[in-house]
Amino acid sequence: MAIDQLSVFVENRPGKLVEVVEAIGAAGVDLRALSIADTADFGVLRVIVDNPDKALRTLTEAGYVVKINQVLPVSIDDTPGALGKALRVLSDAGVDVEYLYAFVAHGENKAFVIVRVEDNDKAEAALTKSGIAIATDREIYKM
Repeated sequence: MAIDQLSVFVENRPGKLVEVVEAIGAAGVDLRALSIADTADFGVLRVIVDNPDKALRTLTEAGYVVKINQVLPVSIDDTPGALGKALRVLSDAGVDVEYLYAFVAHGENKAFVIVRVEDNDKAEAALTKSGIAIATDREIYKM
């Protein structure tokens, strides 16, 4: 089951990242995971939050350019080699990973990897067939 990820375009200037994060917090929206990639002029902040719709409204009203993407929340054991196994399954299934970022769950000995692929259904089917769990939106948003 794919979940919503917000991609926020942020000017690459001091203080701009904190403005976005503060706006999300002021709206009462809780961050679950984030990643930022930058270029000379702007950065793309990718965030998973507990209330994507509210975050989208808040950031759009504040003048930010925001896009929602569907990403796959893959649940793996927090052990050496677990990520490699999941990525091997995707590679063997012909699924190209565009990007990913990971985080560890609170005291569950699980790690969650947010994976952006072209075909979420194909990726989910391959991972599930190999015994690799897909987290639900509830698991991620309510963490």
